[in-house]
Amino acid sequence: MKLSDLAKGSWVLLGVIVAGYVSTSYVDQRLAPPAKTTSQPAPGSPAATACVSEDGSWKNWPWPNVPTLSPKCR
Repeated sequence: MKLSDLAKGSWVLLGVIVAGYVSTSYVDQRLAPPAKTTSQPAPGSPAATACVSEDGSWKNWPWPNVPTLSPKCR
């Protein structure tokens, strides 16, 4: 392996790392739901946790991927 090949490979690896970081921060800014200011749900409202309804659809889960083994909705 020549020194120039090692340099090219290092630049490519660095570029991939930087691109991954930039895309992650972009996605977090654009797609993440806004943070809630209260840590507990309001009295009288149902808890906002991910659950599976009777028909198999997901409730209270904003992301396209869903957690495994979530409880059934009440």
